[in-house]
Amino acid sequence: MPIYMDRHDVSETVTAEHVAQLHQQDLKIQDQFGCRGLTYWFDDKRKTAFCLIEAPDEKTLENMHNKAHGQIPNSIIEVDAGIVESFLGRIEDPEKSQKTVLNIIDEPAFRTIMVMELHEVTVQENDSILFKDLLNKFNAALPGILDTYTGKVVKQARHHYLVSFNSVTNAIRTAIDLNALFKHFSREINYTGHLIKIGISAGLPVTEKKSIFEDTIKSAERMCAVINGDIIISSEVKELYNSENVTAIGEYKKIITLSPADENFLHLLMDYTETNWNNGNLKADDFCKPMGISKSQLYRKMIVLNGKSPNTFIKEYRLTAALQLLNKKAGNISEIAFETGFSSPSYFSKCFQKRYGLIPSDYISAMN
Repeated sequence: MPIYMDRHDVSETVTAEHVAQLHQQDLKIQDQFGCRGLTYWFDDKRKTAFCLIEAPDEKTLENMHNKAHGQIPNSIIEVDAGIVESFLGRIEDPEKSQKTVLNIIDEPAFRTIMVMELHEVTVQENDSILFKDLLNKFNAALPGILDTYTGKVVKQARHHYLVSFNSVTNAIRTAIDLNALFKHFSREINYTGHLIKIGISAGLPVTEKKSIFEDTIKSAERMCAVINGDIIISSEVKELYNSENVTAIGEYKKIITLSPADENFLHLLMDYTETNWNNGNLKADDFCKPMGISKSQLYRKMIVLNGKSPNTFIKEYRLTAALQLLNKKAGNISEIAFETGFSSPSYFSKCFQKRYGLIPSDYISAMN
């Protein structure tokens, strides 16, 4: 049976005890609807509650809530139990800390999400060999650092890591330690770009999107993809960190904090890019109208946040997509060149070699 997580935005007068009472009312009638309430989270600060429920479908879940207490969810998404546990640490009620009938759970589902991307070096063969050795050392050290700061790995691929934290402070300290460790391991590699990039955002598991923490994950991923820096955080993460610590986040020189205006620009940029990037006729001017800015404003903002002109950003976005397709063996070189918006295979090969140090055919040979 599917598992759903729903969100209830409650009034300022609602307490953890009120939510516990509502949960008990659900449990009393759940069998009538073929549902099973697994657990819930309540955030008194943000006045949100989240229920985790097995149910035949969304409508049945709504009907159960309606009959039990009349509190209809603001949003409902279908979730995977394993993913929920990775993000939130549990999929059932915590053990009772007191012998109470209600077993009140006063625990928020708000989480800080860290996305980490490692950029492999292919410019020189020796650097590529060193990078593989670095990656092995880094992956061996990673679990110890995450354990120190109680970070939970939600997803890990070769060059991509998604980690959930209860604490903003722990997420920031993890990022600082991982960045320093990676820089230590990579000191022999002759590369001037960002070998490691970490994006940190924070938010709630259920919004208007269809996936758990979708908005928060997307924000952190976009920081990694676009912003020029080692560690990038949202304005909300900065505010939360400063509220928890005597030392302000500005003391850490490696950390770049986006303003709300920067975040809005980032999402407008990426919303348009992700829809139109493989259009071979796409140019910088095309971004201006949907983003509501002039060409000069676009250029200045891109230089500040990304370090590159809009046209260079488009080209490098396409090259990254092409590299992923090559890794997946999702077509021959010509097909991938045209699919990613390049005007010809020869121009694609020229750009690819300049970026990665190898022509696409040699890159494919090196993978085999």
